[in-house]
Amino acid sequence: MKILAFEHVQLIRQQTVLLQDINWHINSGEDWAILGLNGAGKSLMLNMISGNLWPSKGRLTVLGEVFGETSIPDLTKRIGWVSQSLQEKIHREEQSEYIVLSGKFASIGIYQMYSETELAEAKQLLCSLGAEKLIGKTFQILSQGEKQIVLIARALMAKPELLILDEPCNGMDLFAREDLLARIQKMKQAADAPSLLYVTHHTEEILPFINHLLMIRKGQVFKQGHREELLKENILNEFYQRPIAIHKMSENRLMVIPK
Repeated sequence: MKILAFEHVQLIRQQTVLLQDINWHINSGEDWAILGLNGAGKSLMLNMISGNLWPSKGRLTVLGEVFGETSIPDLTKRIGWVSQSLQEKIHREEQSEYIVLSGKFASIGIYQMYSETELAEAKQLLCSLGAEKLIGKTFQILSQGEKQIVLIARALMAKPELLILDEPCNGMDLFAREDLLARIQKMKQAADAPSLLYVTHHTEEILPFINHLLMIRKGQVFKQGHREELLKENILNEFYQRPIAIHKMSENRLMVIPK
């Protein structure tokens, strides 16, 4: 089964083409990063995947379900999405484990009956991400990195088939960012880990297990394919349309900076 399939997808609003002829597939078992500058169209694509926006033209298939032929509310329960907008909706006084538990019900806050087994599962998810010290702490006192870990655990609580991390390191200092990336790397080591779609501005956040890259510029696919074929100076110069330099952070991580 294909995780995603954009087939000649366009998004048009007020006679303006925002996304132009998007053709892109994610196969089962693949992990992808989307790379692009502000205004490139990354958020529009995420909102289409989650059912908040519909294609003006073309065919969109998510987790085997074709838009226009399926129930979007049922589909979205199979997708985990961690974003800054979600963080702003969480109840600040709620404890971390209950925020994680709410992911089982796809709700902000818990209004359903739950069992002690389900609460224990939420706590175990935090422990599996190395965040056991967050149990019992309210969301409002957590650091930015800790909040993101709680929201990732919340997304995993529903056992999604696709996990979208939308600029998860935004607003973090260097050390918090590296700690979060290490936890994401650990999460992917689980046998039942979902396919990951990681959205970023920064090439150094593209972790070694993310082998595929979609490069978006001005609402169009610039290039897509294996990361090692695309993260090259000549391609990145053309993509950014400005001179860049590449610095090797580690064997499989590269940092791009302006020249």
